[in-house]
Amino acid sequence: MCEPPPTARFYDQLGAESVGTTNSRLGSLAGLDVFIGGPIQHAILPNGFVGHLQDAISAAIRTVRAAGGNVFSAHAVEEFGAKTDAFTPDQVSVRDYRWMRKCDVFVPVLPLLPDRTLHRTDGTHVELGWATAMGRPVVLITTQPFVESASHLLKGLHRIGAVHAIDFDEFTDSPELLVTAVLEATRQQREAVGARISA
Repeated sequence: MCEPPPTARFYDQLGAESVGTTNSRLGSLAGLDVFIGGPIQHAILPNGFVGHLQDAISAAIRTVRAAGGNVFSAHAVEEFGAKTDAFTPDQVSVRDYRWMRKCDVFVPVLPLLPDRTLHRTDGTHVELGWATAMGRPVVLITTQPFVESASHLLKGLHRIGAVHAIDFDEFTDSPELLVTAVLEATRQQREAVGARISA
């Protein structure tokens, strides 16, 4: 039996109904725009995209969608590297900046390499700067505590921005942790909107 191409498997995964969330969580992120980021260019290998990273980002996308949230994702648009070459640097920069301005929360996924250092992702670090400067809450999915290779600015980002962290391994075991973290990260904003006060 032939195995479906990677893009077909990707869309099957994203379309899956079951993501391990309970019925009580369905719709809990309705009305929220969630920008999910992470390495792309440095995660494209000769034999395809880095597997554990694709699995984690796919799980984040499925989980947010299953809870009713709207997802912005370069990984989905670029089909995990299959269509990355179809976009110019100008297009990617404008697209991602617009997503950051529109989103309610930024969710960067920062995995480790086999040597236990952070995977290189220049673009995601630029996006973290945008998020902080724009006052967007961040739900960071990465190994906790931070590995030694993480920069001082990344480790200290919570001092100047609203940063919530989920341990990468805990997230892969229980993706529904993302729903709880997004709700907590956006609580003040959602309460202000509910009270008809501009956040």
